[in-house]
Amino acid sequence: MIAVLGECVADAFAEHEPRAGSGAPAGELTLRVHAGGGPANTAVALARLGTPTRFLGRLSGDVFGRLFRDRLASSGVDLSACVEAAEPSTLAVASLDERGQAAYGFHAEGAADWAWTAAELGSRDLGGASCLHTGSLALVREPGRDAVEAFAADAARRATVSIDPNVRPSLAPRVAYDVTRWCAFADILRLSEDDLAFLAPDEPVERVCDLWHAAGAPLVIVTRGGAGALVSLNGERAEVAAPRVTVVDTVGAGDAFTAGLLHRLDRGGLLGGRLDGLDLGTAVDAAAFAARVAALTCAVAGANPPWARDLGDRASA
Repeated sequence: MIAVLGECVADAFAEHEPRAGSGAPAGELTLRVHAGGGPANTAVALARLGTPTRFLGRLSGDVFGRLFRDRLASSGVDLSACVEAAEPSTLAVASLDERGQAAYGFHAEGAADWAWTAAELGSRDLGGASCLHTGSLALVREPGRDAVEAFAADAARRATVSIDPNVRPSLAPRVAYDVTRWCAFADILRLSEDDLAFLAPDEPVERVCDLWHAAGAPLVIVTRGGAGALVSLNGERAEVAAPRVTVVDTVGAGDAFTAGLLHRLDRGGLLGGRLDGLDLGTAVDAAAFAARVAALTCAVAGANPPWARDLGDRASA
């Protein structure tokens, strides 16, 4: 089993913007809301691929919280370790550019996702998980970030730890993303080239990977959208191509990539420790599978990752 710790976010997209002569009421905007949030997206994608998945989240009792529960549960995610939170859900209002990439405006103050306490997390059960995946905003937002980091560091004693920084500059400054410190307990880092540009501006990607390897993380993967991904395993590197696909939007693509990667490594019996048995060829194979999962996610609207049946027999290989 893989455990995922982090936030759920209600992603709201403008479905209708009134225009003069359109017949729509003036001053009115229609929004289409999808259940999202990087960690929740990863949990959904993992479960749909067939990996037993437990989600550790603080789920509000509001209308968005019910939406999150329905999506996670219908995808097969175990919610037994979630907290029933009194605080409201996080809302993000998104706009898509001509490439299908989303920019977000967040309504996140006082939201349920960031209020983890050490006591709450101390009572959460990883259920013998071989891997804990976390990161994103839950690892950088006050007041709960220290509790989340301590929980992940403790989990590293008995499980592989995967982190996706999933940078959001509007909600957390660069100093909050202390990736070098996280490398002391992280085994896998998956981040986008935009994340890397924010975290280490003007630094060569190879140099940054080597710094993070030296700090303790064996596997670093930088995803580059249609240009594929760079896989770096303890200083050995290889490129992975991205499958060709007609892009509807890129929402949730990075989360789907992470899920595909962890699923493949788990099926290979490689999770549960510090990746001592992993070689570059196997890491590249896992990343190539992950790229297929991400590509299928880009081919549909919203963070709607594929099921195992959509990938054929290789999904369970």
